[in-house]
Amino acid sequence: MNVESPWTDLLLLAIIGAALLLFWTSPALVPLKILIVLFHELSHALMTVVTGGEVVSLTLSPDQGGAVLSRGGNRFLILTAGYLGSLAIGCLLYLLARGSKRDALWSGLLAVVLALTAFIFTRNLFGFAFTFGAALAIGAIARWGGAGVNDLVLKTVGLASMLYVPADIVSDTLSRAHLRSDARMLAEEFGGFTQMWGLLWLLVAVAAIGVTLFFGWHRPHKPPLPT
Repeated sequence: MNVESPWTDLLLLAIIGAALLLFWTSPALVPLKILIVLFHELSHALMTVVTGGEVVSLTLSPDQGGAVLSRGGNRFLILTAGYLGSLAIGCLLYLLARGSKRDALWSGLLAVVLALTAFIFTRNLFGFAFTFGAALAIGAIARWGGAGVNDLVLKTVGLASMLYVPADIVSDTLSRAHLRSDARMLAEEFGGFTQMWGLLWLLVAVAAIGVTLFFGWHRPHKPPLPT
């Protein structure tokens, strides 16, 4: 069976979207949602380093919260990197799984990135345990999961991040603009207002998702997996 059909991915996208909507508060989705929060915080941390700053700490909490404390760097880019960075990670994972036969390699590289994040950036016990645990789990999938399982995991994480980020932007910056979100801090430090930055990020996110799905579905497909 050719699991690389665009219709297969469309069905997977619909299933993940339905699962997020129907089971949004289910404990079963908590690890996946915390992983996407980790992508958000990691994006802040990486942008801090890239723009010449220093990451003091990266923390995660069981209630799906997270924070990065940093010094220096480009504050505008650091604040912007959270939502859009985690979206970019999701898009990249999906495209790598969609167009490459090296799914186990990409899973392994993701595991390495998470392990390095645990040791270099995380500064609280839960954050370290979750990040390193995720690295071990994804590393095990890369080693023993096989091509089909790695393909499914990468697409699921990628598509879930692509769906979660716009929903999170709406929740944090439009529906609950009073929260001290990245958009709220951006408005305080650079002008404008929370909803303006949230709406801009939402438009960018929707456009990025559309472009990702378009190119993902129209690029050359991998050969069918053996049956």
